[in-house]
Amino acid sequence: MTEELDRREQILRAAFEEFSAQGFKGATIKSIARAAGLQSPALIYWYFPDKDTLFREVLESKIPVVQAVAEPGDLMYLPPEEVLPRIGRAYFAFERIDKRALKLVIGEAIRRPEVADTFVRSGPERVLDFLKRYLDRQIELGRLRPHDVRSSARSFIGMLMPQLAGRLFLPTLVEDGLTDEEHLQMAVDLFLEGLRPER
Repeated sequence: MTEELDRREQILRAAFEEFSAQGFKGATIKSIARAAGLQSPALIYWYFPDKDTLFREVLESKIPVVQAVAEPGDLMYLPPEEVLPRIGRAYFAFERIDKRALKLVIGEAIRRPEVADTFVRSGPERVLDFLKRYLDRQIELGRLRPHDVRSSARSFIGMLMPQLAGRLFLPTLVEDGLTDEEHLQMAVDLFLEGLRPER
């Protein structure tokens, strides 16, 4: 099993290099297999059914917040005071994403709108889906009052966006020196204060 996981990682690394250098259209299964040191391009299909799936998994492997919710089983029962900061820290870690991955997503999304859709489905949508399920579970456990989790999941992520956008694209938003951790703690406190069960 370890050898299979190693081979899968080897393919993902090679695919990332090829997609980054050649773009989605220019990278071929043959060139990815060569970069991965595989004797036959057909071996890639053992792990990934097609090039689109391989591309999507390459993107997923580079997005920290997706990795944070990849195996939600244990998280579902932890209190929101633990889980929400964890998600927030992973969200803020987006800036540590390899800049080539960001360029790849943006460049390919402009050329191929379906790539933007793939990115949303493999990243933001998965995080929102996890948050909705998690918040539903917290309501069942009596930790949060009943509410529309579709809106609260979006609201929580929305509270984090200005801080991340300030560091990535709009530095004037963070000129006041508010740290990620300070912002995250306040966002979690405000979010949970509004959703605590009525006494």
